[in-house]
Amino acid sequence: MDKNLKRLTDYLIAEGVNEIGHTNKTYLAHVIGVYRYMEARGCTEELCRAGMFHSIYGTELFQGFKLPVERRPQIADLIGERAERLAYWNCAMDRASFDRALERGQGPYRFLNRLTGEDVELAQQDFDDLCTLHLYDWLEQVGRSSKWEYRRTAYRNLAEHLGGVALQAYREVFSGRL
Repeated sequence: MDKNLKRLTDYLIAEGVNEIGHTNKTYLAHVIGVYRYMEARGCTEELCRAGMFHSIYGTELFQGFKLPVERRPQIADLIGERAERLAYWNCAMDRASFDRALERGQGPYRFLNRLTGEDVELAQQDFDDLCTLHLYDWLEQVGRSSKWEYRRTAYRNLAEHLGGVALQAYREVFSGRL
C-alpha cells in the first residue's frame, strides 16, 4: 500500500469529497476503492495514485465534484507529475475519440481533449496505463451503478487490449452478464 494513502485521503477530505455521493456510496469511498482495486491487481503505486485522482477535474460522466484545472500543479505536487497527468487525461478525454483510438489497435494513440479541443497523442505505456486506470475505475463501480450496458463494448475492448489480469478482472465483474 502507498505509505502516503492517509495523506492523500486527508487532502480529499479537506476538499469535501466525503460529502459527495457516487454510485451508492461516497465519492471518497469510490476513489479509495479504485486505489485498492488497482493495488490488488498489481498496479504500481504511481498508477494507483492516478486511479485515486482519476476524476478530480470531473469527467464526461461524473461532474459531482471537480477541482479547477488551474490546480493541476498542486495535484502534481501531491501525487506526482505522471500520476497527475494520467488522472488529467482520464478527466479530459472525449470518450468516443478514446474508444476510436483503442479500436485502431495500434499507435499512434490519439484522442480529443474535451476541455481544450486539442488532440492528445500518447506513447504506448501512457496509453496502456490510461486504459488500465479507465477500466479499473469502471470495474470498481459498475455493480453498484447497475449500468451494465454503458460503453460495454468499449470496456470489453479495454480489457482485451490489456489482457492478463485486466481481462480476468473484467470477466469476474461481468460474469453472468457476458
